[in-house]
Amino acid sequence: MPARPKTSDAEIIDATRALLEAQGRDGFSMAEIADAVGVRTPSLFSRFASRAALLDRVELALWAALRRELEAAATPSRLIKKPLEGLSAQGRAYRAFAKANPNGYALMFDPRASQTAEGAAVRGAALAPCLPGFVALVGEDKALAAARVLTPFLHGFVSMELSQAFRLGGGIDAAFETGLDAILSGLLTWRRSP
Repeated sequence: MPARPKTSDAEIIDATRALLEAQGRDGFSMAEIADAVGVRTPSLFSRFASRAALLDRVELALWAALRRELEAAATPSRLIKKPLEGLSAQGRAYRAFAKANPNGYALMFDPRASQTAEGAAVRGAALAPCLPGFVALVGEDKALAAARVLTPFLHGFVSMELSQAFRLGGGIDAAFETGLDAILSGLLTWRRSP
């Protein structure tokens, strides 16, 4: 009978996420991950071909976690009945996720990530919980375009916030709410346009 593994891939990914948040993408080694899960470094390489491969798995786990946060923020029925309210809740959940996982959020958009079909599917699935709201808001034919208007606002805002780029004073929370409301209200007019 083969020996039972001392750790699982999920435990390794969780430990890597913790080190990532504490020390940044380049601030820790495979040896530190191995120490965190109680194994020797070579055993990590039997599961993940390289540090980059492990970080790719962490990135996909972060996208899956974001999906769960967006799903929890607004159910499909809420999005369909009250799309402005549901999409606003999801926008706030997106921001809260980024603020709770700043180094993980940066990893999610790191250009060094592998571009695989699996990764594209996981990234696309992460934002799928928002689509019923966009369909209800602007119609099925304009839903993807509407999502592509809101997403850059969310990403740009939280990226600037995380890098402390808002230095002119004023309420950042109020600015976020104003921007979110302005974009969603503007998108609502798309339903009436040809």
